[in-house]
Amino acid sequence: MTDDESQLTHTDEEGNVRMVDVGSKPDTKRRAVARGTIHLTRSTIDAIRADEVAKGDVLATARIGAIQAVKHTWETIPMCHAIPVTNVDTGFEVHDDRVTLTVGVETTGKTGCEMEALEGVTTGLNVVWDMVKAAEKDADGEYPDTRISDVEVVEKTKRALDP
Repeated sequence: MTDDESQLTHTDEEGNVRMVDVGSKPDTKRRAVARGTIHLTRSTIDAIRADEVAKGDVLATARIGAIQAVKHTWETIPMCHAIPVTNVDTGFEVHDDRVTLTVGVETTGKTGCEMEALEGVTTGLNVVWDMVKAAEKDADGEYPDTRISDVEVVEKTKRALDP
């Protein structure tokens, strides 16, 4: 095993994948915020704003999808711990050519919640795509203007519990 491999927290001494033992870590209040963007045509953005998308309220559905994804992150990311999510907040910014989704996640526990925030953003944006894909498709059946980009963690904090 190389020196780099011995520094990985998700492998044991033999290089086998494992879940990190966080049992001895103290509980702390944690928050993570992630953000991402879906680029769409102006006509699709106008339909979202006017709530005229055939499948229904795009942003409300995406919000529900984002929250559900946060709550189920441990089921889709192999080494994530199931954490007690204490709060999820979502926010949309609708521009003329894109929708930006921000997801904040809070927990009190032994490990962070940035993976949950990222899962919330990516799922929420996937829901937007699913809701508008018929409107986004061009005559050739392609999606020339539709893309998800700039998914990132923009905040990660932790603080000790009050005594």
